[in-house]
Amino acid sequence: MKTIEGISRQQMQFSSLDDLIAADNPVRIIDAFAENLDLSKIGMEQRKAKQQQSNSNPGGAPRFSDKLLLKLYLYGYLNKIRSSRKLEQECARNTELRWLMQELIPNYHTIADFRKNYPQALKNLFKLYVQFLDEMNLLGKQTIAIDGSKFRAVNSSKNNYNQRKIDKHKAMIDQKADNYLKELDELDKDETDDSGPAYRKEEVEAALQRLTERKIKYDDLQQQLDNTEEKHLPD
Repeated sequence: MKTIEGISRQQMQFSSLDDLIAADNPVRIIDAFAENLDLSKIGMEQRKAKQQQSNSNPGGAPRFSDKLLLKLYLYGYLNKIRSSRKLEQECARNTELRWLMQELIPNYHTIADFRKNYPQALKNLFKLYVQFLDEMNLLGKQTIAIDGSKFRAVNSSKNNYNQRKIDKHKAMIDQKADNYLKELDELDKDETDDSGPAYRKEEVEAALQRLTERKIKYDDLQQQLDNTEEKHLPD
């Protein structure tokens, strides 16, 4: 019986890093989302000030960009990668992260220091991304996994966002973000193999198109609620 044979490891190939990632791979949404972030609105003002000081001292060592490290943490959050050392390892061996990080590999000290210095900015990042998925109906129709937790659809025309639901939704996201950051700090939780959320090609394309046409919504559901007279939000 014949067996399927792979190609020779010594065979030369001509392809770009972008060729390794399909056009409908959800990692492209992470990349586009982070590129469209206004860092000052997620609490990166202090980091920006430090960057300006560094720019005034051109002899200083170069550093990784804020958005690059935010992409790394967002990918880790969605894919249950629980330690700075493992985030570093995945940058070298994970094809999606090689693409997302443009083949750059921050060491685990850099990754851990960024988290310790800006935990609130990371929490805001996670919450904004979940809100974006909700806006794009990628949290609807099916139950998908975010950080190992299940966010069930609430997009039915029969449902409304009332005060209780909004408070519960915000508390759930806050708790999951807190838990993730604490587990990263502890560095003692083993990862399990967990595939990320599966989106249809047209859903990924729609999300990418939205990010090219419109700015990210930084107002959360609570702020929207405060601006309505009825004290509820329709779906």
